[in-house]
Amino acid sequence: MFKKIATGMLAFAAAGAVAVSMPAAAVAGSYDYSEHWGSVHSKNHLAKAKGWVGVEWDEDQTSNTVHVRGKLYDLDKRTYKQGGKCAYVKFQTASFDHVWDDVHARKYCGFPGYKKFDFQTDEVSSLRVKVCQIHPHKHWVSKCGDWEYLYTIESE
Repeated sequence: MFKKIATGMLAFAAAGAVAVSMPAAAVAGSYDYSEHWGSVHSKNHLAKAKGWVGVEWDEDQTSNTVHVRGKLYDLDKRTYKQGGKCAYVKFQTASFDHVWDDVHARKYCGFPGYKKFDFQTDEVSSLRVKVCQIHPHKHWVSKCGDWEYLYTIESE
């Protein structure tokens, strides 16, 4: 009996130590809004992205910071000579004045793998994402899917 109590107390203490060692932003309840998103695909489903979004508001609820994490997957198994392309993801935010700006983009070439991304931006009323394909050596995108909204102030 004593052994079970001691084991339980040790497990509880270990869990508390892990929670204390984690940064506040990593603790699940520290965001005012938090949601997993995706999978979001290119039009031809040869690229996809998925991830997580978290929103923190200041004390006065007048300013926010949006955190985005995710993975971008290259699903195009064709070689570049066969017309294969890379995966591309683009994010836009709308300010509190409802003006859209590009805030982050990532390219990944490497079927069948993925590339992680992580960014944050401030003063956001809406966040949206679009997944496309992109030529490995040029800068134009193709086969873009539709814009997917990941966050709006109204969604809180």
